[in-house]
Amino acid sequence: MTEVKYTFDWNLVLTGQYGDWMLQGLLLTLKISAVSIVLAMLMGTIVAVFRLSKVRPLIWFSAGYTEFFRNTPLLVQIFFWYFGSEAVLPKAVNTWLYKQDFEFAAGCIALTVYTSAFIAEEIRSGIFAIPKNQLEASRAVGLSFIQSYRYVILPQAFRIIIPPLISQFLNLIKNSSLVMTIGVADLTYMARQVESYTFHGFESFTVATLIYLAISLVVSFTITMYNKHFLRQITY
Repeated sequence: MTEVKYTFDWNLVLTGQYGDWMLQGLLLTLKISAVSIVLAMLMGTIVAVFRLSKVRPLIWFSAGYTEFFRNTPLLVQIFFWYFGSEAVLPKAVNTWLYKQDFEFAAGCIALTVYTSAFIAEEIRSGIFAIPKNQLEASRAVGLSFIQSYRYVILPQAFRIIIPPLISQFLNLIKNSSLVMTIGVADLTYMARQVESYTFHGFESFTVATLIYLAISLVVSFTITMYNKHFLRQITY
């Protein structure tokens, strides 16, 4: 029996049509990651503030939100939003989503709610690190609860939690590879497509792995440098 020797062909996945596929997948990965990071930060901040308010329904909602989404698998949540959005979201929202790229929207929602639950806990821990008299002093000078958090508490909390926030951002970027399961043509999806057409899976997934690594290193370096130059001094 003649042994077939595997021949590596890196140009196959870096140039031509298959190279374009990988580039398109990279751009979509960056897009869905960027959108989800912004929305997760916004949602996570809101949930964290709700958790620390004195309104019991808001406390119960935020506690249930963080516990539910932190303790269920992301892949299950992706399928939940993809197959069950019609039963959960208002009809007007579903109609708008279907007019857009529904798979992309479902992936963004899943990544956002999952990551925001972790970000909310990071923000809450950052707020706990700030002396309570900061809030009391801000209220004493006439600021409302929301204004106190917006102008006094949250700016300091964000400075403290920069390192764990970097980890959450990187986790989101890596977790975005799971949206390929609902047909989002991200980098992982395109690597799988190249493998299907060329049978050069080692090359396609090695390139995809190195791209994910490069993205993670760039994000980590950028935020670390920002933290070093602009957020070095934490005042209480």
